Amino acid sequence: MVVLSQPPALEHCSLIKTCKPTCVFSGIPVIELRDPEAKTLIVKACEEYGFFKLINHGVPMEFMTRLEAEALSFFNLPQSDKDKATPFGYGSNKIGPNGDVGWIEYLLVNTNPQLTSLKTLSENFCYAVNDYILAVKRLAFEVVEIMADGLEIEPRNVLSRLLRDEKSDSCFRLNHYPPCPQLQALSGRNLIGFGEHTDPQIISILRSNNTSGLQICLRDRTWVSVPPDQTSFFISVGDALQAGNE
Repeated sequence: MVVLSQPPALEHCSLIKTCKPTCVFSGIPVIELRDPEAKTLIVKACEEYGFFKLINHGVPMEFMTRLEAEALSFFNLPQSDKDKATPFGYGSNKIGPNGDVGWIEYLLVNTNPQLTSLKTLSENFCYAVNDYILAVKRLAFEVVEIMADGLEIEPRNVLSRLLRDEKSDSCFRLNHYPPCPQLQALSGRNLIGFGEHTDPQIISILRSNNTSGLQICLRDRTWVSVPPDQTSFFISVGDALQAGNE
């Protein structure tokens, strides 16, 4: 989930690289979960783009807006208060084990039922995260089972069973991209929040607000911008699913 607001900028914005502007891509496949042809359309979208937009997904909008409000409250806290949450999944700037730097701060938690660590941050925040995660997990189970159907993988629950396992390493990441007015004024170009990468999971389920920033790479290696849609989810094929079908 992506959150964008106007809190005080993080320090060290001079470390951030800029990226070239990209064109807005209007060809993202849009799939309705209840469409009788959903499994065929999903498989085609995964083969051609590795990415699609899911509408009428069943996750209540109330869960999204409540979580975003709680997240904004947290990310608007003084930096010293946010740093206290570091043992419970808070991080900033460094976005990978290799010391990569991005213009980002985030919360990263395991999606297993026991989310006790978040209670240390805020009881309301914990409830909002739990409701959201449970709803999105149900969506994830349904999506991967439809994928299995479309790929003629048996049994149908072979992928969802991995996600349901208590030892699953699936995670929830809440990204926040604060403004960096100093660098924007100097460069006049876009900033890199979370740099070029692939996801190791089976799939990633992404939700943005109404601000642009998400980009994907097409088959011809062209990077394009994905139009934002705060009511829908974007599904991205992860390395595990791609490797399993090669």
